[in-house]
Formats: sequence, C-alpha cells, structure tokens
Amino acid sequence: MNPHVLSTEPKAMRNLRVLEAESIHIIREVAAQLERPVLLFSGGKDSIVLLRLAVKAFRPAGLPFPLMHVDTGHNFPEVIAYRDQLVAELGAELIVASVQDSIDAGRATEETGPRASRNRLQTVTLLDGLRQHGFDAAFGGARRDEERARAKERIFSFRDGLGQWDPRAQRPELWNLYNGAIGPGESVRVFPLSNWTELDVWQYIAAEGLDLPSIYFAHEREVFSRDGMLYATADFVEHLPGEEPFRATVRYRTVGDMSCTGAVRSQAATLEAVVAEIAATRITERGETRADDRVGEAAMEDRKREGYF
Repeated sequence: MNPHVLSTEPKAMRNLRVLEAESIHIIREVAAQLERPVLLFSGGKDSIVLLRLAVKAFRPAGLPFPLMHVDTGHNFPEVIAYRDQLVAELGAELIVASVQDSIDAGRATEETGPRASRNRLQTVTLLDGLRQHGFDAAFGGARRDEERARAKERIFSFRDGLGQWDPRAQRPELWNLYNGAIGPGESVRVFPLSNWTELDVWQYIAAEGLDLPSIYFAHEREVFSRDGMLYATADFVEHLPGEEPFRATVRYRTVGDMSCTGAVRSQAATLEAVVAEIAATRITERGETRADDRVGEAAMEDRKREGYF
C-alpha cells in the first residue's frame, strides 16, 4: 500500500484499511497453521463482513474452507433467504447444523413457556457440528465491544477437548504473532474482527457496498413489548398476559433467535442513516437488543465456558 496515497484518505477510511489488513492477516494465518478451519456464518452483519474479508484474503482463488450456520429453527426468514442467496452467489460450501436435529436426537432439551429460547441450545449443536466434520478452527464474527466477556478473549481463543474456554489459560499475542499449535482434540475459535467496533463494521459495509438482510433497516413490523424491548411476533413465541401485538417501525442491530432478539425503534432506512444512528448511540447492540445477555452479569462468560461462540 502506497503511504502517500493512504495519507490523502479520510481518517475513517485509513482506519478501515488498517483493520481490513489485520483481519486478512489473521485469516491467512489460520489457513496456514490449522488443518481444517470453518467460518461460522449467521447471515448477520458481522459474519457478512467476515466473509467478505475471507473472500479478499484468498482472491482470486475460492474460499479454502466451508461455512457453517448453527440454525435454531427460529431465525428471521429474511436472514435465511439472504444466507442462501449469498452462498449461492459465492459458490461456497454451506453446512447447516440444526438445533431441531439436536432436540430430536435427545442431545438438547426444548425450553417451554413465554421466555423459552433456543439460543442456549446452540452450544450443543455447534460442538457436535465441529466434531462431526473434524474442524479444528472456527472463525467467528465476535467483537470485543459487544459484551464484557468478549473483551477478555484473545483473537486466537483456545478450547479444550470438550470445546470449553478457560479465560485464565490464554496465550500472549504480541506483534501480530499467533500461535496456532493445538493438541489432540483441542480446537481454536478465531475472531478476526476483535479490534473492530460496531461503527467500524457499518462503515466498512458502506465502503464496500455490501448487501444486508432487510431487517437491518427501518421497516414496519408486528411486535410486542417485554422488559423494555420489542420482540417480533411469531407462532413459536408465547406471550405473557397483557402483551398485545402492535405495529411499529423498527430495525435490528443484531440477528439471532427471534425469541430473544429485540428490535429498536428507528427511521434509519439507508446505510447512511444507520451509520449516523450508530455513531450517536452509547448503548452496545447486545445490551440493547439481546435478552439472553440480561440474565446476569456473567451470562455470556458462563456460556462461553460451556463452548458457546
């Protein structure tokens, strides 16, 4: 990269180029050091950016690893349609690990009641999928600014033979050097977007002209209010007394299981409007829109110790 050209660019673009180069370096390091990586792809904005970076890392060759989606069966239909379209356009290999299959096989137990969610059940499905296909590394789109437990995690996050994470047993990562050596049965989760913020992700989406699922932009939807959050109505979501559905103009900051992912009221219907909205907010996306992260101070860390993303 020509430093003289770089110096004439706006500061935000220079920052994005630095982040992009770092992430591509990380992705290539994994491909060089590990035997069988996989990219965890949800159809959400972070995994979309991660996929674009992976495509750039190996261009003009194709992706040297498959994608895997842990499907709760309670996903937003718009996201599943987007996922299938993008995978077809790229000609990528997609593996779908189904939470419903885990339930049917007796590997996971369906929660019941108005606050039931399949979000926590994803851990079993993910670990089974990684073992079944022999993956020793899994790329994830998590960022350190999402949630405090994420901030404890290194870019190379090592997992033991049970897929569990020990925050006290992490390796130093100095001078962009990553040690990918693992023992039998061990694996590593890799987070190339660790040093990105939500605003960085949105600015990169705008700079690259990336398409996104429509739910990321303002639209009218039937929702109901619970605990200060707006949830989409669905056949599998049981309401508490007094939770009457109504129409509202909303958008989503993150995607996931419909039963625990909240919308925000918004009129931001374009990329430019969303970027401006994110630049002005002081609340993290998970803190504002994910019910499972409100369970307790250590909710995310507890799940990660069990093998979660």
